[in-house]
Amino acid sequence: MSSPLPAMSPASSRTAGIVLITVPTVAIGGAGLLSFIGRRTPGYLDNPVRRGLWRAGHAHAGVLVMFALLALLYVDQADLSGGLRTLVRVLFVAAPILMPLGFFLSVVRPGDTRPNKLIWLTGLGGSCLAAAALTLGIGLV
Repeated sequence: MSSPLPAMSPASSRTAGIVLITVPTVAIGGAGLLSFIGRRTPGYLDNPVRRGLWRAGHAHAGVLVMFALLALLYVDQADLSGGLRTLVRVLFVAAPILMPLGFFLSVVRPGDTRPNKLIWLTGLGGSCLAAAALTLGIGLV
């Protein structure tokens, strides 16, 4: 049985390997959030802003890692220059790092009830995702 997609380039395979290495960090983060709930850690359950942003950070990390892996299957099929392919790979890796970091670091202290200036990382991650998806989509059309 043949694969619907040709083999990945070494650059895409290496990038996918890097993304896969991040999966345990997402799992460890989820376990950490569960431990906060189980131990009723002050500054998490009693802080709805922090709880919401950390849950959003964890959810976005998991979804964006899977999205990046899926998108990497298509990078080598796109009608893009080598430089644009590299840029798309980098942007797809940056999104699941930057966006969750913005959520987590913006309320890092247990008493934080408003996001600090590091929330801008969330928008930067979203911009990376949008640029990568748009560029890849255009290259595939």
